[in-house]
Amino acid sequence: MKKIYFLMVAFSLMSFLAFAQQTQKGKLFIIGGGTRSDALIKDLVNTAEFRANDYIIVLPMASEEPDTGFKYINQQLKKHTALKVRNFNFAKHDVNDSKWIDSLKKARMIYILGGDQSRFMKSVLNTPVYTAIHEAYKNGSTIAGTSAGAAVMSRYMITGKQLLESEYKETFNQLLDKNIEFSEGLGLLQNTIIDQHFIKRNRYNRLISALADKPTFTCVGIDEGTAIVVKGNQARVSGDSQVIRIANPVNLKTDRKLIKFSQVQFGLFTNGDVFEIKP
Repeated sequence: MKKIYFLMVAFSLMSFLAFAQQTQKGKLFIIGGGTRSDALIKDLVNTAEFRANDYIIVLPMASEEPDTGFKYINQQLKKHTALKVRNFNFAKHDVNDSKWIDSLKKARMIYILGGDQSRFMKSVLNTPVYTAIHEAYKNGSTIAGTSAGAAVMSRYMITGKQLLESEYKETFNQLLDKNIEFSEGLGLLQNTIIDQHFIKRNRYNRLISALADKPTFTCVGIDEGTAIVVKGNQARVSGDSQVIRIANPVNLKTDRKLIKFSQVQFGLFTNGDVFEIKP
């Protein structure tokens, strides 16, 4: 009887610790690019659950025009919150600055501008900035990003380049094995791959290519003006357009370098819908 009691206590303790660990994590607000409506920004602000002394930090390193990008997101955020919004451009500032790093860790929201995801990761990978973003997220911050700022959320980040094509093309013309190039992203999503501007730019071929390369992952395509709000393994759609989810290809094979499978999970979602991802 005592053994059963101790097992029950141990199980309850483990459940509590797992719950506490989950609630300790923050949220991701991943925008597919394009125009950000006021309703979308309002949802972003509400998602962060700001407190009186909180503040927001914008990371503009992906952008070719970082000051302009900061100006626009700052104007939008100011419509919905009076909190301070700071511009931390680590492409022009010491990534080892302890004051900036400490501020980044404690930010209630970190917002990553669009542009070139590889440019952003070049600024932060293997630096204290990378570690600070993860620490902020672990401690309950909301990490948001649009376009390139959406792509960097994944551990395996789609660069847009095709390994079997010499020239860059906006979309993939064929579904070929080992054609998609990945590079290292932030890894806030370890087992989900994000693609952006999805429906607007017809990026189905490259996301299918990503799934074929990483068949155990969940692949999510987010259209412009639309976001997913991630908490744990749940993603809620917010915005004007749609989000697709593809996962679990069956009988995945290649034939003369052509990808093929017999079936795949496919979901198409709109504002308010909730679906599962692999965090």
